[in-house]
Amino acid sequence: MVSALNNGKILIIDDDQSICKTLKLHFEHHGCEVTTAYSASEGLRALDGLPSGIVILDIKLPDANGIDVLKEIRKRGDSYYSIMVTAYPDMDSTIKAVQSGVGEYIHKPIDIQELDNAIKKGFHFFSNIQDPTSKFIGVPEYNFNAFHFIGKSPIMKELFKTVGMVSMSKATVHITGESGTGKELVARATHQNSRDKNAPFISVNCSAIVDTLLESELFGHVKGSFTGAINTKEGKFSLARNGTIFLDEISEMSVNLQAKLLRVLQEREFEMVGGKESSGPTAE
Repeated sequence: MVSALNNGKILIIDDDQSICKTLKLHFEHHGCEVTTAYSASEGLRALDGLPSGIVILDIKLPDANGIDVLKEIRKRGDSYYSIMVTAYPDMDSTIKAVQSGVGEYIHKPIDIQELDNAIKKGFHFFSNIQDPTSKFIGVPEYNFNAFHFIGKSPIMKELFKTVGMVSMSKATVHITGESGTGKELVARATHQNSRDKNAPFISVNCSAIVDTLLESELFGHVKGSFTGAINTKEGKFSLARNGTIFLDEISEMSVNLQAKLLRVLQEREFEMVGGKESSGPTAE
């Protein structure tokens, strides 16, 4: 621990003075240079004298929301590594912190070992950004309205962080879990926190539609392509447009249809049933 933290600079912003004093003693004991601040304004002033370092930031401050302070820290460049702490754990604030550039997100009461590990990650971050071969991607900021999950276990905290990061990508996401554990909630939360949250979210239960109709349901069909196809019909991928399509119970598809779906995932294109031209879905 000492070798990992020795000579490191840490700024603690928390209106709970006892927490500030306790953490200050702890990290100074391990050779760190520690500054404390009891409000957002005091903390931002302290940053003026701290060109780089680790910031431990409470989400609830008397004069500002910690997320807003986090955004201000981000504006000052990549020379800070932020660790958010909160006594009010929920999915919305976790995702918001992740998407605003937080390095770690820790719940109160603070587990000192968990915080020590977060601090180590912070100093590892600084050792890497000094390496010109390392590449760090900036985290964009979004406004969002998350679906709420109940839970504050380490597994749930990691889930919240993962949703925050995945929602910034257009990549295909594989969500696994037992029936009833909330896979669709995760999908909806990912969509609601994405750039395209105002675009459609379409859910398809693949086990509830017979396989002969599922292909048409997903990809659409042209008029006259089969008996009963009296009109051309758009499929779910087309209807999702720039949004998200959630395919529930995908393992229930036939192998043949799974192969066609694989082409969609790999090539981002498909053909309507009875069609001759490929269309490119833009849904996640």
